[in-house]
Parts: sequence; structure tokens; C-alpha cells
Amino acid sequence: MTMDCAPTRDLLATSEHRRGQLGGEARTALDAHLAGCAECRRAADVEAALEQALGQRLSRHRPTSDFAGRLRAQLGRPAAVPVSGGPPGARTSSAWRAFATPFGSALAAAALVVLALRVVAPPSTGAWDLVDEVVSDHLRVVASPRPPEIESGGIHQVKPWFTGRLDFAPRLAFEGDADTPLVGGSLGYVRERKAAVLQFRRRLHAITLLIFPPEGMPWPGPETRRLAGRPVYERTARGFSAIVWRDADLAYALVSDVNRAELEALVPKITP
Repeated sequence: MTMDCAPTRDLLATSEHRRGQLGGEARTALDAHLAGCAECRRAADVEAALEQALGQRLSRHRPTSDFAGRLRAQLGRPAAVPVSGGPPGARTSSAWRAFATPFGSALAAAALVVLALRVVAPPSTGAWDLVDEVVSDHLRVVASPRPPEIESGGIHQVKPWFTGRLDFAPRLAFEGDADTPLVGGSLGYVRERKAAVLQFRRRLHAITLLIFPPEGMPWPGPETRRLAGRPVYERTARGFSAIVWRDADLAYALVSDVNRAELEALVPKITP
């Protein structure tokens, strides 16, 4: 298993890595990449320093804007990712710029929210929580200055991109529509497991869909309701709605701050 910079940065920000609980194939791939990438080693050092600061009861204080700015400057912004199939160093496509431009201020605000949430979050109990994990994944997607690894040219372009990058085939019936277009996809991790991350939008709201294998994974309590005859678990965490459910051998998690009813309406479209 090999890993490039984008999934490495995402993995460095997971709760398992921060708590020293990362292991298996993900740990091996991460170590191999860090050994040969100075920029990612620098990012790992910053994550470690931040976690140490949080452990020293920094959670008592909300970060000032100056502190958030200094921390962002210390972390630095990663280089732009070239368009899939384009030459190295190419600018992101006009499609991504058209999507990203209206969200410029929202993304900047979301980045500050991520920083604030990490600093004011209560001390960890050590118990892993699926909803907390997928909400954190959503925040990283929204706050990232990078475009998706595969920008949407339609579901028939996005789904094949995952072939060879995942050890499972993500099933997705929903292609996006005029109200909820598909923006793109990328690789992610849910508790050390590779996940397909699909990005949609609805008006000014970002919607993240994660698809991953749930076998052996701690699952939330009993379902809270049924949608289109399918049992689902719903919860609000840090102001975001999360809906998780299983379909055969795969798990699905939808996360957004969009109206809960609009998010629920996507479930039967994704796995009918």
C-alpha cells in the first residue's frame, strides 16, 4: 500500500492518529510516506505539537483570531492539486473555481471553526465514536483549500476513479441532480479503513457522503428511525446532522448542516 500527500494529511488529522491508536496497514503506509516526504513530516510535527498543547488543558480557552491566524500560518497551505489528467502544476479547473468561489468566505470560516472546535473540545474519554469521526471528516472536507481529488464530470467518471484505490467497490445509486449536484470525490479514512468520500452541495451547504466497510467496527446504538424501510441512526453533533446506515457489506454516513429533512430525503436515493 502506498500513500500520497493528500490522504496522508487527512490521516494525520484523524482521532486514531492523534491518540496513538493507528495501526495495521494504515500505520505502515503512513510511516513509509513520512520517511520520504519532508512537508508531511512537518505537518505531522505540527499535529503532535497541537495535540500536546491540547493535553495541557488549553481546552479551557477559546482561541483568539490572532492565535488562529498564527496556527494557520504555521500549518501552511498545501500546494494546489492539478486537475486529474492535466499537467503537473496546472491550475484547478474552472468547474472547481465556479464551485469554490461562492464558498470562499465560508471555507475560511469553516477552517477557523475546525481550529476552535479542536481547542475547546472536552478532554477525550478514549471511547471511539462513529458520529464524531464522520463529522470531523466532513469538517476537514469543508475546510480544505484543495479541490476534490476527482472533480465531478458525472457519477460515471467519479465511481471508476476509485477502482484500484479502494479494496471494495462503492455502491452509489444517486448521481446528483439539479438541487443536489455531485461536486467530486476523494479518498478518506474511517477508523483506519479506506473510505470513498463523495462531496455534494445543496444551495450554500456542503454535504459529505462517506462509504466504508463496517465489519468489526463499533456501531452506534439501536436505530433511531426507519427511512424508506431502512433502519438508520441519526444524531446531531457540533451543529451538524449525521445519518449512518448499512447496506449489505457497506456502511454509509451523510453529514451536513443542511435542513435535516432534506438530508433524510437523500438516503433512499443513495441506497434505494
